[in-house]
Amino acid sequence: MPFPSITPWRVSLLLALSLSGGSATAHNPVFGLGPHVLYKGGLDIALDTATGRAGSQRDTRTGFEFTYGLTGNWTLGAELPYRFRSDQSNRSEGAGDLSLFTKYRFWRHDSLGQQSSAAVSLKAIFDTADSDRRPPLGKGATDTLLGLSYGYESRRWYRWASIRYRHNGSGPGGIDRGDRLLVDLVGGIRPNPSGYLEPDTVWLLELNGEHTWADSRAGQRIANTGGQQWFLSPGIFWTLRNFAVKAGVQIPVHSNLDGDQPEADYRARLTLEWHM
Repeated sequence: MPFPSITPWRVSLLLALSLSGGSATAHNPVFGLGPHVLYKGGLDIALDTATGRAGSQRDTRTGFEFTYGLTGNWTLGAELPYRFRSDQSNRSEGAGDLSLFTKYRFWRHDSLGQQSSAAVSLKAIFDTADSDRRPPLGKGATDTLLGLSYGYESRRWYRWASIRYRHNGSGPGGIDRGDRLLVDLVGGIRPNPSGYLEPDTVWLLELNGEHTWADSRAGQRIANTGGQQWFLSPGIFWTLRNFAVKAGVQIPVHSNLDGDQPEADYRARLTLEWHM
C-alpha cells in the first residue's frame, strides 16, 4: 500500500484537526479571554483556583467548571465556586456566586500551518452567595459580562486580544456599583513543537488592564471607589493529549485607584482541564 503524499492541503487539514478536535491542543490565555470553543458534543471539566492579595485583604476562589460543545462553534457552560475571604479582623468562607456562560465563534480562517478565529461571549454571575458575611462572599447583585476575542495559533507562535465589559448590578443599600472594562493582550511561544502523544508546553506573557467606574448612590459619587490597574502576567500552558494545566501570576505594573483603596499585591491562577 503506497504511503500518501504530503501536500500543503494535507498539512493544513491536519493542523486544523489538531487545533479544533477533542484534544487540549487548542489554547486560551490564563487570565484573558480567547476564542477557542469545543467540538460538537465535547465536554470540558475544569478545576479553577484563583487567589490574590490587596493590602490586608485576601481572596481565594475555587470553582468547578463544566463546558459543553453545543455545535462546532458554540459552547455553553456553568461554574460552581467556593470562596475564602479575609481582612484584618474577619474571615469567611462558603459557596460563591453561580455563573452561566456561553461563547460563539463567528469567524475562523485556516491556512497552511496556522489558524485565526474570533468569538463573542456572554456570562451571567448570579446573586447566590452569602453577602451578609464579613467580609461578604457575594455582591448582593447579578452581574453580566459581554466579551469579544481574537486569536491566532501556529505550531510555534500564539497571540490573543480581547475586550470585555462587565455591567455590575445594584448592591445592597441602593449602591449602584461601577461597571468595569477589561482589556487583554497576550503573546505565546511553543519552544519545542511536539506531537499529539507528547507533552506540549506553551509559554505566555499577558498584559491585563482593568478600568472600574466609581460607585454611586442616588446619583452621587461614592468616595474611594473606581480607578485603573494594569498587570504583566507570565504564565504557562502545559498539555498531554486531552489533559491541560494552565498557571500564571499577575504582577501589578501600574495602579491609579481613586481615593484610599488597597492596591493589588499579586494575583495567581491555576486551572486543571480535562477534555472529553
